[in-house]
Amino acid sequence: MNERQWIATVLLFFVSGVMAASAADPPRLNVVFILADDLGWGELGCYGQEKIPTPHIDRLASQGMRFTQHYTGAPVCAPARCVLMTGKHLGHAEIRGNFPAPKAFPEFTEGQYPLSEAALTVAQVFQRAGYATGAMGKWGLGPVGSTGDPNRKGFDLFFGYNCQAVAHSFYPSHLWHNDQQILINDPPIPGHQRQPEGPVRMEDWIGQTYAPKLMIDQAIKFLEENQTGPFFLYLPFIEPHVAMHPPRESVERFPEQWDDRVYRGQCGYLPHPRPRAGYAAMIADLDGYVGRVMEILDTMGVADHTLVIFTSDNGTTHPRPQDPRFHVGGVDAQFFNSTAGLRGYKGSLYEGGIRVPLIVRLPGQIPAGTISDVPGYFPDWFPTLCAAAGLETPEGLDGENLWPVLTEGLVPESRRPMVWVFPEYGGQVAVRIDHYKVICQGLRTKNPGPWEVYDLNRDPGEADDLAAERTDLIRQAEEILRREVLDNPQFPVPIPLADSRR
Repeated sequence: MNERQWIATVLLFFVSGVMAASAADPPRLNVVFILADDLGWGELGCYGQEKIPTPHIDRLASQGMRFTQHYTGAPVCAPARCVLMTGKHLGHAEIRGNFPAPKAFPEFTEGQYPLSEAALTVAQVFQRAGYATGAMGKWGLGPVGSTGDPNRKGFDLFFGYNCQAVAHSFYPSHLWHNDQQILINDPPIPGHQRQPEGPVRMEDWIGQTYAPKLMIDQAIKFLEENQTGPFFLYLPFIEPHVAMHPPRESVERFPEQWDDRVYRGQCGYLPHPRPRAGYAAMIADLDGYVGRVMEILDTMGVADHTLVIFTSDNGTTHPRPQDPRFHVGGVDAQFFNSTAGLRGYKGSLYEGGIRVPLIVRLPGQIPAGTISDVPGYFPDWFPTLCAAAGLETPEGLDGENLWPVLTEGLVPESRRPMVWVFPEYGGQVAVRIDHYKVICQGLRTKNPGPWEVYDLNRDPGEADDLAAERTDLIRQAEEILRREVLDNPQFPVPIPLADSRR
């Protein structure tokens, strides 16, 4: 063999080895994180819902792990998203309430108080690791052009509502495609209007272009364009947040006899002639979006290496004194048993406001059809997703890595306390210590409430207050709050003294 032949042989072996190694390397993990909006604990079939069919989400649960003690980071939209994106609980989170950006930054006309330039999101970590990153839905963490702009917080592509208030209408004037405002309805349909008299007609509140359809279409397009991966897709859908004006064909899937009263907007948002059917239609449509996502993942052949997470940002919407039948926006939570026996609703740190559905699927790694009682909450997702994708976890996060729970069935002996510090709805704090919750409300009112203590294993409905006998837990919660809560002048909450609340 001459020198030229020897070199050619060596090169052939080298190239063959590289090709064989490349062929053997498993594809990098993709991530799809689906976030429902105001979906109650009991509003899915796999969590006991008996009236609204959710076959696609139920199938997702049968193929993965369903959690029974998972919590949002906050009981309303913007701070829940902040905790999810940054991995910091409400004691450390920059955004702790739904504060309109124009009140603090008059140069903006819409949007919520922005994340700072320094805030690091999980999307930024994935983007820096070479992932294609997309978000379609509702943002709520800073206007376009602000430090909280989704394009500045890790997303190559954003399509949807930047502002939560605009998202009160499903037929808005515009959506955002990155920094471009896309006009979709002229005229738009408002998200708020009363109709005290006269016939309430569905067609009066249906516009030209239904925003959710555009957003799910963009999500499918993103997946198709990035099917070679890896991709990180965040889908903060707007269902079933009111206003309630889903397409007629969705409403007509449900029995006419359900609705013996029209809703006239007396509890806010829009009138609807069939409010029970209208609300069920929004949840059924949400289920359909999940079905479309799962179908395209299967079609592209990437479902087996795509981690899919489904959860909700908080509980179902709360009552209003104007009408005992209807909650905000015409929702009849009693009819649907939306909290499945939990106390409280959206805006509350009781279980009904913060305990949320969670389903996680990854074939071959997360056992199918399993149920986990391991407690967790939104701060856990930043470290968990980093662990799942083999990325370095940033320092300073408040959550715990749930990947061993998901893939090995590990039940941790203990975990760090869960912390909520919420300035709105009167001002509230709560700490979950093991299986106990310690909660105090009315902290920004003239008459702050007492400490309450509940054993969530024995009393998930929070009916039996143990405060008088568990003063040790009250003192422990107060110490945790003093240690874990940083000052936040934009979202202040006074931390109560244990001695003054006994």
